[in-house]
Amino acid sequence: MEKTFIKALTDIVGESYTLTDKESLACYGYDSTPELESKPGVVVLPGNLEEISRIMALAHDAGVRVTPRGSGTNLSGGSISFDAGVILQTSRMNRILEIDEENLTATVETGVVTSTLHREVEAKGLFYPPDPGSMNISTMGGNVAENSGGLRGLKYGVTDDYVMGLKTVLANGEILKTGGKVVKDVAGYNLNQLLVSSEGTLGVFGEITVKLIPKPKTKKTMLVHFPQLEQAALTVSHIIAARIIPATLEFLDRVTIKCVEDYAHVGLPLDVDAVLLIEVDGHPAQVEEDAEGIRQICERHHCSYFQTAASADEALKLATARRVALSALARVKPTTILEDATVPRSCIAPMVKLIQETAKKYNLTIGTFGHAGDGNLHPTCLTDERDQDEIKRAHAAFGEIFDATIAMGGTITGEHGVGVAKKKYLPKLVGESGIKVMRGIKGAFDPNGILNPGKIF
Repeated sequence: MEKTFIKALTDIVGESYTLTDKESLACYGYDSTPELESKPGVVVLPGNLEEISRIMALAHDAGVRVTPRGSGTNLSGGSISFDAGVILQTSRMNRILEIDEENLTATVETGVVTSTLHREVEAKGLFYPPDPGSMNISTMGGNVAENSGGLRGLKYGVTDDYVMGLKTVLANGEILKTGGKVVKDVAGYNLNQLLVSSEGTLGVFGEITVKLIPKPKTKKTMLVHFPQLEQAALTVSHIIAARIIPATLEFLDRVTIKCVEDYAHVGLPLDVDAVLLIEVDGHPAQVEEDAEGIRQICERHHCSYFQTAASADEALKLATARRVALSALARVKPTTILEDATVPRSCIAPMVKLIQETAKKYNLTIGTFGHAGDGNLHPTCLTDERDQDEIKRAHAAFGEIFDATIAMGGTITGEHGVGVAKKKYLPKLVGESGIKVMRGIKGAFDPNGILNPGKIF
């Protein structure tokens, strides 16, 4: 990369926040996606919206490509630069600018860690529901770029259900303001929702305004054991069919249970095929009614054990069992391929069975966990990328799993994004016309193709 360009970046953010040394560039050559690595030309850390604007204007004029990056928890290769371009790292922009208790909104900079926002608003009796598994590390800008979900997505929805306003820097450095604090706004195209899920290909988020809701009065957490995996999957479908919508309805299979227990020692059973982690929240009377209804449904589907947390500490311990699933699985083998197949909720049982059969067919170890209440499953292959034959079998297996997902009316990603890892599957899902429309949108926002190149398409 030209020294004059790097000098111009340094003039914007300062020498301390313009990284060109080998060690730093190596660190930013990865995210949480397996099998991918690169070497960016430079890493720059802006401190505010105006600095992002100046960086993008500079890159636009020089024809240099830019990849926005938060904490690098991306699971589809979306935060890696593959052409020695600029990594625009947003972690310095970590201020909560406002918590507006009158309008029930919060405005944050893009680099605010998700769980930090949770703590600050809950201290005021408010609630920001989206809670991705990486919430203690991931940033709000990354959550918006990927439309992150989380354990509470079943009842409360995902990130785009809460984004009310954005300040976004476009490819040429212009700042685009969309939305705001108003609850209703139908003036023109809904650019907020277009920018959510755009994976850093349409703009770089600087400030984000999100909706808050009152914090639930109480909650109840349950852990349910099932001797057979199909029983657990059918229980999920029947809880939803009974018009009970838990805040959390999570699923772990036998492989995942063993890994979690070995890692976290939370007291999970090792002699069952599956467990469900269920949480209901809201008004105390409704919580009691829903919990009893769930218990009855679980017993009708032959659960072997039904546990209700007796305290907040015990509830946290049970929730930890699900939140550490990826970390626990990742310890088993050098490479962990975490995928993101999402099907209609009525298809959970056949989907789980198909994953098991596919793992057996290709002689692979695949643990499955996920947000079963909204049909979002995470089949996770434990492998070693140095074993080329096994990696080849893993990709073949996931190809079959995604084909089956699409055939069931599902989607190739519920929350991880397309990025690099899944772009080969996208045409099967959206068709030729869908790809054409998406490329047209990309061209309108970024005619020179400098923003996060090589992603999605």
